Amino acid sequence: MHPILDKLKKDGITKIKLGIFDVDGVLRGKYINMKKFTSAIDKGFGFCDVVFGWDIVDELYDKPTVTGWHTGYPDAPAVIDINSYRKIPWEPDTALFIADFQYSDGSPYPACPRQLCKQILQKADDMGFTVKSAFEYEFFLFKETPESVREKKYETLTPFTPGMFGYSVIRNSVHSEFYHDFIDTCQEMDMELEGLHTETGPGVLEACISVDSGLASADKAALFKTFAKVLAQRWDLMATFMAKWSPDLPGQSGHLHQSLWNKDGSSAFYDESNEHNLSDVFRHYLAGQIQLLPEVLPMIAPTINSYTRMIKGFWAPTHSNWGIDNRTCAIRVIPGSPKSHRLEYRISAADGNPHLALAASIACGLYGIKNKLELPPMIEGNAYDLKTSPANVELPNTLEKSINSFSKSKIMRELFGEDWVDHFTLTREWEAKCYKEQKKDDPDWYWMRDRYFEII
Repeated sequence: MHPILDKLKKDGITKIKLGIFDVDGVLRGKYINMKKFTSAIDKGFGFCDVVFGWDIVDELYDKPTVTGWHTGYPDAPAVIDINSYRKIPWEPDTALFIADFQYSDGSPYPACPRQLCKQILQKADDMGFTVKSAFEYEFFLFKETPESVREKKYETLTPFTPGMFGYSVIRNSVHSEFYHDFIDTCQEMDMELEGLHTETGPGVLEACISVDSGLASADKAALFKTFAKVLAQRWDLMATFMAKWSPDLPGQSGHLHQSLWNKDGSSAFYDESNEHNLSDVFRHYLAGQIQLLPEVLPMIAPTINSYTRMIKGFWAPTHSNWGIDNRTCAIRVIPGSPKSHRLEYRISAADGNPHLALAASIACGLYGIKNKLELPPMIEGNAYDLKTSPANVELPNTLEKSINSFSKSKIMRELFGEDWVDHFTLTREWEAKCYKEQKKDDPDWYWMRDRYFEII
Protein backbone atom coordinates (compact mmCIF):
# COMPACT_ATOMS: atom_id res chain seq x y z
CA MET A 1 0.00 0.00 0.00
CA HIS A 2 1.26 3.48 -0.87
CA PRO A 3 2.34 5.41 2.29
CA ILE A 4 -0.02 8.29 1.47
CA LEU A 5 -3.03 5.97 1.81
CA ASP A 6 -2.10 5.12 5.37
CA LYS A 7 -1.73 8.81 6.19
CA LEU A 8 -5.09 9.65 4.62
CA LYS A 9 -6.76 6.89 6.64
CA LYS A 10 -5.23 8.20 9.88
CA ASP A 11 -6.41 11.73 8.95
CA GLY A 12 -9.97 10.53 8.40
CA ILE A 13 -9.97 11.33 4.67
CA THR A 14 -12.78 9.77 2.64
CA LYS A 15 -12.90 12.11 -0.37
CA ILE A 16 -10.29 13.64 -2.64
CA LYS A 17 -10.36 17.01 -4.39
CA LEU A 18 -8.02 17.13 -7.40
CA GLY A 19 -7.03 20.36 -9.12
CA ILE A 20 -5.02 21.35 -12.21
CA PHE A 21 -3.93 24.96 -12.81
CA ASP A 22 -4.83 26.24 -16.28
CA VAL A 23 -2.89 28.81 -18.29
CA ASP A 24 -4.55 31.69 -16.40
CA GLY A 25 -3.76 30.16 -13.02
CA VAL A 26 -7.36 29.09 -12.39
CA LEU A 27 -7.63 25.86 -10.40
CA ARG A 28 -9.82 23.47 -12.39
CA GLY A 29 -10.77 20.32 -10.55
CA LYS A 30 -13.25 17.79 -9.21
CA TYR A 31 -13.98 15.37 -6.39
CA ILE A 32 -13.04 11.71 -6.75
CA ASN A 33 -13.57 8.80 -4.38
CA MET A 34 -10.82 6.90 -2.58
CA LYS A 35 -11.03 3.93 -4.94
CA LYS A 36 -10.33 6.19 -7.93
CA PHE A 37 -7.55 7.97 -6.06
CA THR A 38 -5.91 4.69 -5.06
CA SER A 39 -5.83 3.62 -8.69
CA ALA A 40 -4.53 7.01 -9.86
CA ILE A 41 -1.57 7.25 -7.44
CA ASP A 42 0.67 5.04 -9.54
CA LYS A 43 -1.18 4.80 -12.86
CA GLY A 44 -2.24 8.43 -13.24
CA PHE A 45 -5.68 9.36 -14.51
CA GLY A 46 -7.41 11.00 -17.44
CA PHE A 47 -8.57 14.61 -17.30
CA CYS A 48 -10.31 16.37 -20.18
CA ASP A 49 -7.71 18.55 -21.89
CA VAL A 50 -10.32 21.17 -22.79
CA VAL A 51 -9.00 23.08 -19.75
CA PHE A 52 -6.13 24.05 -22.06
CA GLY A 53 -8.41 24.54 -25.04
CA TRP A 54 -10.66 27.26 -23.68
CA ASP A 55 -10.27 30.66 -22.09
CA ILE A 56 -10.99 32.04 -18.65
CA VAL A 57 -14.77 32.07 -19.30
CA ASP A 58 -14.85 28.60 -20.91
CA GLU A 59 -15.00 29.84 -24.51
CA LEU A 60 -13.07 27.63 -26.95
CA TYR A 61 -10.03 29.13 -28.66
CA ASP A 62 -10.60 29.72 -32.36
CA LYS A 63 -7.20 28.46 -33.57
CA PRO A 64 -6.29 25.60 -31.24
CA THR A 65 -3.08 23.66 -31.63
CA VAL A 66 -2.52 21.53 -28.52
CA THR A 67 -6.15 20.45 -28.35
CA GLY A 68 -9.36 21.30 -30.18
CA TRP A 69 -12.17 19.91 -32.29
CA HIS A 70 -9.47 18.35 -34.46
CA THR A 71 -8.40 16.15 -31.52
CA GLY A 72 -11.86 15.64 -30.07
CA TYR A 73 -10.86 17.20 -26.72
CA PRO A 74 -9.77 13.85 -25.27
CA ASP A 75 -8.75 12.92 -21.77
CA ALA A 76 -5.09 13.71 -21.36
CA PRO A 77 -2.88 11.74 -18.96
CA ALA A 78 -2.44 13.45 -15.61
CA VAL A 79 -0.34 12.62 -12.57
CA ILE A 80 -0.96 13.46 -8.93
CA ASP A 81 1.70 15.31 -6.94
CA ILE A 82 1.52 13.39 -3.66
CA ASN A 83 3.67 16.02 -1.95
CA SER A 84 0.95 18.63 -2.54
CA TYR A 85 -1.39 17.01 0.02
CA ARG A 86 -3.42 19.49 2.06
CA LYS A 87 -6.40 19.28 4.36
CA ILE A 88 -9.21 21.78 3.83
CA PRO A 89 -10.30 23.23 7.22
CA TRP A 90 -14.01 23.34 6.41
CA GLU A 91 -13.95 19.95 4.66
CA PRO A 92 -12.27 17.80 7.34
CA ASP A 93 -12.87 14.51 5.50
CA THR A 94 -11.46 15.83 2.20
CA ALA A 95 -7.88 15.99 0.95
CA LEU A 96 -6.67 18.40 -1.72
CA PHE A 97 -4.01 17.40 -4.25
CA ILE A 98 -2.49 19.25 -7.21
CA ALA A 99 -2.12 17.33 -10.46
CA ASP A 100 -0.27 17.99 -13.72
CA PHE A 101 -0.79 16.91 -17.29
CA GLN A 102 2.05 14.65 -18.26
CA TYR A 103 2.53 12.13 -21.08
CA SER A 104 2.94 8.44 -20.27
CA ASP A 105 6.65 8.56 -21.13
CA GLY A 106 7.16 11.25 -18.48
CA SER A 107 7.47 14.15 -20.92
CA PRO A 108 5.57 17.32 -19.98
CA TYR A 109 2.30 18.31 -21.59
CA PRO A 110 3.22 21.41 -23.64
CA ALA A 111 0.40 23.63 -22.37
CA CYS A 112 0.72 22.92 -18.63
CA PRO A 113 2.13 25.97 -16.78
CA ARG A 114 3.14 24.01 -13.69
CA GLN A 115 5.12 21.59 -15.87
CA LEU A 116 6.84 24.56 -17.53
CA CYS A 117 7.74 25.93 -14.12
CA LYS A 118 9.24 22.56 -13.17
CA GLN A 119 11.34 22.52 -16.34
CA ILE A 120 12.79 25.98 -15.67
CA LEU A 121 13.54 25.12 -12.05
CA GLN A 122 15.29 21.95 -13.23
CA LYS A 123 17.49 24.13 -15.46
CA ALA A 124 18.44 26.14 -12.40
CA ASP A 125 19.27 22.92 -10.58
CA ASP A 126 21.37 21.71 -13.53
CA MET A 127 23.34 24.97 -13.32
CA GLY A 128 24.01 24.34 -9.62
CA PHE A 129 21.37 26.62 -8.10
CA THR A 130 18.41 26.23 -5.79
CA VAL A 131 15.63 28.81 -6.12
CA LYS A 132 13.97 30.38 -3.11
CA SER A 133 11.00 32.65 -3.67
CA ALA A 134 7.98 34.25 -2.06
CA PHE A 135 4.89 36.00 -3.39
CA GLU A 136 3.01 38.89 -1.86
CA TYR A 137 -0.49 39.83 -3.01
CA GLU A 138 -2.76 42.83 -2.77
CA PHE A 139 -6.48 42.21 -3.18
CA PHE A 140 -9.76 44.07 -2.69
CA LEU A 141 -12.55 42.74 -0.46
CA PHE A 142 -16.20 43.68 -0.90
CA LYS A 143 -19.41 43.06 1.04
CA GLU A 144 -20.87 41.44 -2.05
CA THR A 145 -21.75 38.06 -3.52
CA PRO A 146 -21.21 36.59 -7.02
CA GLU A 147 -24.87 37.38 -7.65
CA SER A 148 -24.87 40.94 -6.32
CA VAL A 149 -21.80 42.12 -8.25
CA ARG A 150 -23.45 40.98 -11.46
CA GLU A 151 -26.78 42.57 -10.56
CA LYS A 152 -24.95 45.83 -9.89
CA LYS A 153 -22.89 45.45 -13.09
CA TYR A 154 -19.80 45.88 -10.89
CA GLU A 155 -20.73 49.45 -10.01
CA THR A 156 -21.38 50.97 -6.55
CA LEU A 157 -19.89 47.95 -4.82
CA THR A 158 -19.61 48.11 -1.03
CA PRO A 159 -16.01 47.70 0.16
CA PHE A 160 -15.18 45.53 3.17
CA THR A 161 -13.99 48.67 4.95
CA PRO A 162 -14.13 52.34 3.85
CA GLY A 163 -11.39 54.83 3.16
CA MET A 164 -7.69 54.89 2.33
CA PHE A 165 -6.32 53.37 5.51
CA GLY A 166 -3.02 51.55 4.99
CA TYR A 167 -1.52 49.54 7.85
CA SER A 168 -4.60 50.17 9.97
CA VAL A 169 -4.65 48.62 13.43
CA ILE A 170 -8.21 49.88 13.86
CA ARG A 171 -9.43 47.86 10.86
CA ASN A 172 -7.66 44.61 11.76
CA SER A 173 -8.79 44.92 15.40
CA VAL A 174 -12.44 45.58 14.63
CA HIS A 175 -12.48 42.69 12.13
CA SER A 176 -10.09 40.46 14.07
CA GLU A 177 -12.29 37.36 13.72
CA PHE A 178 -11.96 37.47 9.94
CA TYR A 179 -8.22 38.21 10.09
CA HIS A 180 -7.61 35.34 12.50
CA ASP A 181 -9.65 32.92 10.38
CA PHE A 182 -7.73 34.05 7.29
CA ILE A 183 -4.32 33.62 8.93
CA ASP A 184 -5.25 30.29 10.51
CA THR A 185 -6.66 28.92 7.25
CA CYS A 186 -3.45 29.79 5.40
CA GLN A 187 -1.44 28.12 8.16
CA GLU A 188 -3.55 24.95 8.07
CA MET A 189 -3.33 24.72 4.28
CA ASP A 190 0.47 25.04 4.19
CA MET A 191 0.57 28.52 2.72
CA GLU A 192 1.71 30.30 5.86
CA LEU A 193 1.61 34.09 5.84
CA GLU A 194 4.57 36.13 6.98
CA GLY A 195 2.30 39.16 7.32
CA LEU A 196 -1.21 40.48 6.62
CA HIS A 197 -2.22 44.14 6.69
CA THR A 198 -4.52 46.71 5.14
CA GLU A 199 -3.21 48.50 2.06
CA THR A 200 -4.09 51.95 0.78
CA GLY A 201 -7.59 51.75 -0.60
CA PRO A 202 -11.07 50.79 0.59
CA GLY A 203 -11.13 47.15 1.62
CA VAL A 204 -7.62 46.36 0.36
CA LEU A 205 -5.44 43.78 2.09
CA GLU A 206 -1.87 42.73 1.42
CA ALA A 207 -0.73 39.21 2.27
CA CYS A 208 2.92 38.18 2.27
CA ILE A 209 3.39 34.42 1.86
CA SER A 210 6.42 32.92 3.62
CA VAL A 211 9.48 32.05 1.54
CA ASP A 212 9.94 28.51 0.25
CA SER A 213 11.65 26.59 -2.54
CA GLY A 214 10.65 27.59 -6.07
CA LEU A 215 7.85 25.16 -6.97
CA ALA A 216 6.45 25.06 -3.45
CA SER A 217 6.26 28.87 -3.36
CA ALA A 218 4.41 29.01 -6.70
CA ASP A 219 2.00 26.30 -5.53
CA LYS A 220 1.34 28.19 -2.32
CA ALA A 221 0.72 31.42 -4.23
CA ALA A 222 -1.67 29.79 -6.70
CA LEU A 223 -3.57 28.01 -3.92
CA PHE A 224 -3.63 31.21 -1.87
CA LYS A 225 -5.39 33.09 -4.67
CA THR A 226 -7.96 30.32 -4.99
CA PHE A 227 -8.73 29.81 -1.32
CA ALA A 228 -8.58 33.49 -0.36
CA LYS A 229 -11.55 33.86 -2.69
CA VAL A 230 -13.24 30.76 -1.24
CA LEU A 231 -12.79 31.91 2.36
CA ALA A 232 -13.99 35.42 1.53
CA GLN A 233 -17.21 34.05 0.05
CA ARG A 234 -17.71 31.87 3.13
CA TRP A 235 -17.69 35.17 5.07
CA ASP A 236 -20.20 36.71 2.63
CA LEU A 237 -17.42 38.75 1.06
CA MET A 238 -15.83 38.78 -2.38
CA ALA A 239 -12.13 39.07 -3.12
CA THR A 240 -10.73 40.20 -6.46
CA PHE A 241 -7.15 39.90 -7.68
CA MET A 242 -7.64 42.03 -10.80
CA ALA A 243 -4.53 44.05 -11.56
CA LYS A 244 -6.70 47.16 -11.34
CA TRP A 245 -10.42 46.78 -10.71
CA SER A 246 -11.19 50.51 -10.85
CA PRO A 247 -9.54 53.37 -12.79
CA ASP A 248 -9.96 55.55 -9.70
CA LEU A 249 -8.12 53.33 -7.23
CA PRO A 250 -4.62 51.88 -6.89
CA GLY A 251 -3.73 48.69 -8.72
CA GLN A 252 -2.99 45.37 -7.09
CA SER A 253 0.49 43.92 -7.16
CA GLY A 254 1.70 40.34 -7.01
CA HIS A 255 5.33 41.04 -6.21
CA LEU A 256 7.74 38.14 -6.42
CA HIS A 257 10.81 37.93 -4.16
CA GLN A 258 13.53 35.56 -5.30
CA SER A 259 17.11 34.48 -4.74
CA LEU A 260 19.53 31.77 -5.88
CA TRP A 261 21.47 29.50 -3.55
CA ASN A 262 24.49 27.29 -4.12
CA LYS A 263 24.25 23.58 -3.43
CA ASP A 264 26.36 24.02 -0.28
CA GLY A 265 23.65 26.28 1.17
CA SER A 266 25.47 29.57 0.63
CA SER A 267 23.91 32.56 -1.13
CA ALA A 268 24.74 32.79 -4.84
CA PHE A 269 23.65 36.44 -4.76
CA TYR A 270 25.85 37.78 -1.95
CA ASP A 271 29.44 38.92 -2.26
CA GLU A 272 30.64 41.45 0.31
CA SER A 273 33.64 42.33 -1.85
CA ASN A 274 31.42 43.83 -4.61
CA GLU A 275 29.45 47.07 -4.70
CA HIS A 276 26.11 46.71 -2.92
CA ASN A 277 27.23 43.13 -2.11
CA LEU A 278 26.03 42.02 -5.57
CA SER A 279 27.81 38.83 -6.60
CA ASP A 280 28.73 38.29 -10.24
CA VAL A 281 25.94 35.71 -10.41
CA PHE A 282 23.42 38.23 -9.09
CA ARG A 283 24.62 40.87 -11.52
CA HIS A 284 24.32 38.59 -14.57
CA TYR A 285 21.00 37.19 -13.33
CA LEU A 286 19.52 40.64 -12.92
CA ALA A 287 20.91 41.77 -16.28
CA GLY A 288 19.11 38.89 -18.01
CA GLN A 289 15.81 39.89 -16.41
CA ILE A 290 16.24 43.55 -17.32
CA GLN A 291 17.15 42.77 -20.94
CA LEU A 292 14.36 40.27 -21.54
CA LEU A 293 11.51 41.82 -19.54
CA PRO A 294 9.98 43.61 -22.59
CA GLU A 295 9.85 40.25 -24.42
CA VAL A 296 8.67 37.99 -21.59
CA LEU A 297 6.12 40.49 -20.27
CA PRO A 298 2.88 38.67 -21.29
CA MET A 299 3.83 35.71 -19.07
CA ILE A 300 3.87 38.20 -16.17
CA ALA A 301 1.13 40.59 -17.33
CA PRO A 302 -1.27 38.18 -19.06
CA THR A 303 -4.61 40.00 -19.20
CA ILE A 304 -6.06 43.08 -20.85
CA ASN A 305 -6.49 44.50 -17.37
CA SER A 306 -2.80 43.95 -16.48
CA TYR A 307 -1.75 46.98 -18.52
CA THR A 308 -4.18 49.40 -16.85
CA ARG A 309 -2.07 49.06 -13.70
CA MET A 310 1.19 50.15 -15.33
CA ILE A 311 0.72 53.90 -15.00
CA LYS A 312 3.34 56.43 -13.95
CA GLY A 313 3.14 57.35 -10.31
CA PHE A 314 0.81 54.51 -9.26
CA TRP A 315 3.35 52.13 -7.66
CA ALA A 316 3.64 49.99 -10.79
CA PRO A 317 6.60 50.08 -13.19
CA THR A 318 6.33 51.35 -16.74
CA HIS A 319 9.93 50.64 -17.81
CA SER A 320 12.44 47.80 -17.58
CA ASN A 321 14.93 49.04 -15.01
CA TRP A 322 16.39 48.35 -11.59
CA GLY A 323 17.44 50.17 -8.48
CA ILE A 324 18.65 49.63 -4.93
CA ASP A 325 15.60 49.58 -2.64
CA ASN A 326 13.76 51.70 -5.21
CA ARG A 327 10.00 51.02 -5.46
CA THR A 328 9.62 53.01 -8.69
CA CYS A 329 11.62 50.39 -10.61
CA ALA A 330 10.53 47.15 -12.26
CA ILE A 331 13.05 45.21 -10.18
CA ARG A 332 14.01 46.33 -6.69
CA VAL A 333 17.27 44.99 -5.32
CA ILE A 334 17.05 44.50 -1.56
CA PRO A 335 20.52 44.41 -0.02
CA GLY A 336 20.92 42.64 3.26
CA SER A 337 22.70 39.82 4.98
CA PRO A 338 23.63 36.70 3.01
CA LYS A 339 20.35 35.22 4.26
CA SER A 340 18.09 38.09 3.09
CA HIS A 341 19.95 39.42 0.02
CA ARG A 342 17.42 39.21 -2.85
CA LEU A 343 15.44 40.98 -5.53
CA GLU A 344 11.79 41.95 -5.72
CA TYR A 345 10.11 41.52 -9.08
CA ARG A 346 7.71 44.48 -8.87
CA ILE A 347 6.42 44.25 -12.42
CA SER A 348 4.16 41.31 -11.59
CA ALA A 349 0.54 42.03 -10.66
CA ALA A 350 -2.01 40.09 -8.65
CA ASP A 351 -3.73 38.75 -11.79
CA GLY A 352 -0.72 36.75 -13.02
CA ASN A 353 -0.31 32.98 -12.92
CA PRO A 354 2.32 32.39 -10.19
CA HIS A 355 3.82 29.38 -11.98
CA LEU A 356 4.32 31.42 -15.13
CA ALA A 357 5.62 34.51 -13.32
CA LEU A 358 8.21 32.40 -11.54
CA ALA A 359 9.16 30.45 -14.67
CA ALA A 360 9.51 33.65 -16.71
CA SER A 361 11.63 35.54 -14.19
CA ILE A 362 13.91 32.60 -13.38
CA ALA A 363 14.42 31.66 -17.05
CA CYS A 364 15.45 35.20 -17.98
CA GLY A 365 17.79 35.37 -15.00
CA LEU A 366 19.46 32.07 -15.88
CA TYR A 367 19.87 33.32 -19.46
CA GLY A 368 21.75 36.30 -18.07
CA ILE A 369 24.05 34.06 -16.04
CA LYS A 370 24.69 31.70 -18.94
CA ASN A 371 25.56 34.56 -21.29
CA LYS A 372 27.32 36.70 -18.65
CA LEU A 373 25.17 39.73 -19.44
CA GLU A 374 26.11 43.02 -17.82
CA LEU A 375 23.76 45.36 -16.04
CA PRO A 376 22.75 48.78 -17.35
CA PRO A 377 23.20 51.59 -14.83
CA MET A 378 20.82 51.48 -11.90
CA ILE A 379 18.06 54.04 -11.48
CA GLU A 380 18.47 56.56 -8.69
CA GLY A 381 15.50 58.66 -7.68
CA ASN A 382 12.08 58.61 -9.35
CA ALA A 383 12.11 56.30 -12.38
CA TYR A 384 8.81 57.79 -13.58
CA ASP A 385 10.53 61.14 -14.20
CA LEU A 386 13.29 59.70 -16.41
CA LYS A 387 13.36 59.57 -20.19
CA THR A 388 13.64 56.28 -22.03
CA SER A 389 17.27 55.20 -22.27
CA PRO A 390 19.33 51.99 -22.32
CA ALA A 391 18.96 51.97 -18.55
CA ASN A 392 15.23 52.69 -18.67
CA VAL A 393 13.54 50.79 -21.50
CA GLU A 394 9.83 51.44 -21.98
CA LEU A 395 7.62 48.36 -21.67
CA PRO A 396 4.77 47.46 -24.06
CA ASN A 397 1.62 49.15 -22.78
CA THR A 398 -0.99 46.74 -24.17
CA LEU A 399 -1.37 42.98 -24.23
CA GLU A 400 -1.44 43.04 -28.03
CA LYS A 401 1.94 44.81 -28.26
CA SER A 402 3.35 42.60 -25.53
CA ILE A 403 2.39 39.28 -27.12
CA ASN A 404 3.73 40.48 -30.47
CA SER A 405 7.19 40.99 -28.93
CA PHE A 406 6.96 37.65 -27.13
CA SER A 407 5.92 35.57 -30.14
CA LYS A 408 8.65 37.02 -32.38
CA SER A 409 11.45 36.56 -29.84
CA LYS A 410 14.01 33.91 -30.69
CA ILE A 411 15.19 33.95 -27.09
CA MET A 412 11.69 33.21 -25.75
CA ARG A 413 11.51 30.19 -28.04
CA GLU A 414 14.94 29.12 -26.87
CA LEU A 415 13.96 29.43 -23.21
CA PHE A 416 10.46 27.93 -23.27
CA GLY A 417 10.26 25.86 -26.45
CA GLU A 418 8.32 26.31 -29.68
CA ASP A 419 5.23 24.45 -28.45
CA TRP A 420 4.80 26.57 -25.33
CA VAL A 421 5.42 29.88 -27.10
CA ASP A 422 2.98 29.04 -29.89
CA HIS A 423 0.27 27.87 -27.50
CA PHE A 424 0.64 30.75 -25.07
CA THR A 425 0.69 33.23 -27.95
CA LEU A 426 -2.57 31.77 -29.22
CA THR A 427 -4.21 32.18 -25.81
CA ARG A 428 -3.14 35.81 -25.40
CA GLU A 429 -4.04 36.73 -28.99
CA TRP A 430 -7.46 35.30 -28.25
CA GLU A 431 -7.67 37.46 -25.12
CA ALA A 432 -6.85 40.57 -27.18
CA LYS A 433 -9.33 39.54 -29.88
CA CYS A 434 -12.17 39.11 -27.39
CA TYR A 435 -11.47 42.58 -26.04
CA LYS A 436 -11.50 44.11 -29.51
CA GLU A 437 -14.77 42.39 -30.41
CA GLN A 438 -16.66 43.49 -27.34
CA LYS A 439 -19.96 45.24 -27.92
CA LYS A 440 -19.41 48.91 -28.59
CA ASP A 441 -22.02 49.93 -26.03
CA ASP A 442 -20.18 48.01 -23.29
CA PRO A 443 -17.72 50.19 -21.35
CA ASP A 444 -14.18 48.84 -21.24
CA TRP A 445 -14.21 48.55 -17.47
CA TYR A 446 -17.44 46.58 -17.43
CA TRP A 447 -15.98 44.07 -19.90
CA MET A 448 -12.82 43.62 -17.84
CA ARG A 449 -14.70 43.30 -14.55
CA ASP A 450 -17.18 40.85 -15.97
CA ARG A 451 -14.34 38.75 -17.34
CA TYR A 452 -11.78 38.90 -14.52
CA PHE A 453 -13.36 40.14 -11.28
CA GLU A 454 -14.25 36.83 -9.64
CA ILE A 455 -12.16 34.18 -11.36
CA ILE A 456 -8.69 35.62 -12.03
